[in-house]
Amino acid sequence: MLFAAAATVAAANGGGASAGSGAPARTEPRTPGLRSPDAGFARDMAVHHQQAVEMSFIVRDRTQDEAVRTLAYDIANTQANQRGMLLGWLDLWGLPKVVADEPPMAWMRAASGGGDDRAGHDGHDGHGGRTGDPASGALMPGMATKEELERLGAASGRDAEVLFLQLMTDHHKGGVAMAEGCAQQCGTPVEKALAQGMVDAQRSELTLMADMLKQRGAAPRG
Repeated sequence: MLFAAAATVAAANGGGASAGSGAPARTEPRTPGLRSPDAGFARDMAVHHQQAVEMSFIVRDRTQDEAVRTLAYDIANTQANQRGMLLGWLDLWGLPKVVADEPPMAWMRAASGGGDDRAGHDGHDGHGGRTGDPASGALMPGMATKEELERLGAASGRDAEVLFLQLMTDHHKGGVAMAEGCAQQCGTPVEKALAQGMVDAQRSELTLMADMLKQRGAAPRG
């Protein structure tokens, strides 16, 4: 806190000195707009992460396999923390966590040349994939449906492990696509860095989950 205050004072003093010497004054970072990629990604990924946390807690109680339980714990812990950061940024920016008329992934369509983010509601994410069927609970790329979550909750042992790994593989693939979108399109440096970190970490976990599925005589879906 003291460091932050000192940095603020130093920046203010530095800005005054620059103005006196004729150098351009430093400008404050622009707060993201309501429908910017920064805000859209924060809202959508917070929802996406919440389902990963939910699936991780489900499988934790459906198997005694230490490797799967450890992976589930790591995913739940990491994504819960990241979700808190995303929601915290929305609070900091004074933006809502939910926009009633905003379809999932609108920020990616708009940033990729889809025009106004109210247009193109054909269920596609603008990158060749589907955003999901809201009625089934699959709101964004890779998200599990309500039926799949129910199946996971009813499974046990190896069946639960395989289904969790398959669902989480799909989930990570969708999450990587979303995070790549923010890494390319978001304007807030710290959010771009977080998004790139998600890409790197989830790609590593995708490799791990492929190996874990192979050990169980299974493979990723699709």
